Amino acid sequence: MKVLIVVSHPRTSSLTFAVAERFGQGLQAAGHEAEVLDLHRSGFGPVLWEEDEPDWSGNHKVYSLEVEKEIDRMKQYDALAYIFPIWWYTLPAMLKGYIDRVWNYGFAYGTGKLHHEQVLWLGLAGASLEHFEKRNYDKMLAHQLNVGMANYAGIVNSKVEILYNTLDADHNDIEKLLKQAYDLGFHYSQLNRDVFHAANYTQ
Repeated sequence: MKVLIVVSHPRTSSLTFAVAERFGQGLQAAGHEAEVLDLHRSGFGPVLWEEDEPDWSGNHKVYSLEVEKEIDRMKQYDALAYIFPIWWYTLPAMLKGYIDRVWNYGFAYGTGKLHHEQVLWLGLAGASLEHFEKRNYDKMLAHQLNVGMANYAGIVNSKVEILYNTLDADHNDIEKLLKQAYDLGFHYSQLNRDVFHAANYTQ
C-alpha cells in the first residue's frame, strides 16, 4: 500500500514530527511505501482564494497550479494519514486550509469522490484522555473527521487516534507515545473503523 503522510506543525523538532517519523518507520517495516508532505516547509498556502473557490454550477473547474499539484500527488496514493497537534479541539489552521483547498468540489466531493482505501487522523493532545472524555471532545473530533470529512469525501474506512498528555511527557512517556505511533504504522492496513455505521452517512 502507498500511503501519503501529511504533517502539520511549525517546528520540525516537535513531538509531532517525531511521531510522524516513527509512524512512517512502522509503515515501511510492514512493507508499505510512504511519502511525507511537510505542509509548512512545502510552502503550501492554506488560505482559499477566489481561484480555488468551488464552482457549484457543476461545470469542470481547473484549480490553481498549487492545488492541482496536490491533487495529482493525492491521486498517486492508496491511503492517507494526517498527523497534527490538536489545537482548540480541532485541526490546526494549516491543515484545515489544506483540506479546504485540496479536498475540493469535483475531486473529493460533489461530482467526484476520493478513491483512497482508508485514512488515519493521528492527533497529539496536550491534555489527558479524561479531559477529552469529560466534554466528549474526543467523540466530537472523531465525528467531524470520520463523518463530516472522510465519509463525505467517499472514504469509508476512517480512524481517529489521539496521543494524550504530550505536553507533560517525560522521556519514558515520549518513548511510549513513539511506540504507539510505530505500532499504528505497522498495523495500518488492519486499522478498524471508528464506531459509526458508514451506511448511515452515504451521500
